[in-house]
Amino acid sequence: MRTLAEALGHGPDERLLVLTADQLGMCHASNLGVYESLRSGLATGASLMVPGPWSREAAYHYRGEPVGVHLTLNAELDCYRWRPITHAPSLLDGDGGYPRTVDDLWDHADLEEARRECRAQLERAILWGFDVSHISSHMGALQNRPEFFDIYLELALDFNLPMRLEGASAEATAGFPFRSLAAEEGILTVDHHRLERLADPAAIERSAMELLPGVTELVVEPADDTPELRALCHGWGRRVEHRDLVCDNSELWSDVDRGDVTLISWRDIREAQRAGT
Repeated sequence: MRTLAEALGHGPDERLLVLTADQLGMCHASNLGVYESLRSGLATGASLMVPGPWSREAAYHYRGEPVGVHLTLNAELDCYRWRPITHAPSLLDGDGGYPRTVDDLWDHADLEEARRECRAQLERAILWGFDVSHISSHMGALQNRPEFFDIYLELALDFNLPMRLEGASAEATAGFPFRSLAAEEGILTVDHHRLERLADPAAIERSAMELLPGVTELVVEPADDTPELRALCHGWGRRVEHRDLVCDNSELWSDVDRGDVTLISWRDIREAQRAGT
């Protein structure tokens, strides 16, 4: 079988990088940081949190960039809440937002309500005009539990979209072969996925210098330094550092150049998947 790199028109030993700016729509500062990362930085794509309070504003400023849908069933911040866009009582916690933890979601969510909610998020993004490049799962909620993964895979098949999946170590933790299940259905994903929530920028730079052959996705959560961002979460400083890393840090640009790395997007993977279909 051809490797993903070969399906994208590259050699099997080439190193390809998808640099995704996550959490578009979460807040205004994230919208600013994500679009700046796409338009004047190194980011090659983004992912939209449709239930995010600022997602409609993100749609207003969309200019055709590769943006996927970050399917969201959790709201992890203590004092900043978002909630389902459909009627889904089982997806709410005690104060009216999504559950804060994945375990709480898995314990209480009705699967049909979760399925309807995720489909509505994807359909709304399309209605708003996004040329959806892929789907991903906020906090891994849809990836790491078999009955929720069924929803995830169903949407990838119905909309013919690639999906973000973590690697073999995450499969071992989840206890089922989600990568193989996706591959059997012709759904593409990256070869190597490196995601640590709000990772140290130095760790991201090291990852960019140590890419394995094939396609790797690195994820950042860039945001502008604003009073709004500082009020939302304790991790606001790291989000600003991600914005600076992708937009202003010439070292990251140099690392990519020195490593002979080719930047690609999830849209490229989507087109390869559809061509294969």
